[in-house]
Amino acid sequence: MTSYKEGLNKITTFIFDVDGVLTNGDIILHKNEIVRTINSRDGYALQYAVKMGFNVFIITGGNSEEVKTRLLTLGVHEVILNAQNKVDEYQILKNKHLFSDEQVVYMGDDIPDYKVMQKVGVSACPQDAAVEIKASSDYQSPFIGGRHCVRDIIEQTLRVQKKWFTEDAFEW
Repeated sequence: MTSYKEGLNKITTFIFDVDGVLTNGDIILHKNEIVRTINSRDGYALQYAVKMGFNVFIITGGNSEEVKTRLLTLGVHEVILNAQNKVDEYQILKNKHLFSDEQVVYMGDDIPDYKVMQKVGVSACPQDAAVEIKASSDYQSPFIGGRHCVRDIIEQTLRVQKKWFTEDAFEW
């Protein structure tokens, strides 16, 4: 592929990690609870991608039912928690939902994401991803995890496909 933007034309499916991608990676411990924040612009982009007919999935090693509930509320099709082997979980999603590798953008930030990122059409990462992930990504967002990197790759994909800021954006 000459440029990652050429690959965005084929995308039908987005898959994201949570910690370090949808969140900034910080974990706040509060009275035996783990607290994370998800940016509202990233949330809007997730909803919009679903509305425009894209598949959106989450594969995370985390186990927060609250995060899962929030993401499902945004329209994410499936949230896989406690992923010990992200490649296996990716393959299950691929077989279940019938998409090809070239149709996928995967955004991850750390070593557990590496092998999945080697399989997909466009691999992306936040600006503050691990060095190994940045070196192997097709695209590095200028935004850090939890601060618009998800919106960035979704918006770029939809712009390339002429599905961003359409009349549908104003109707909910």
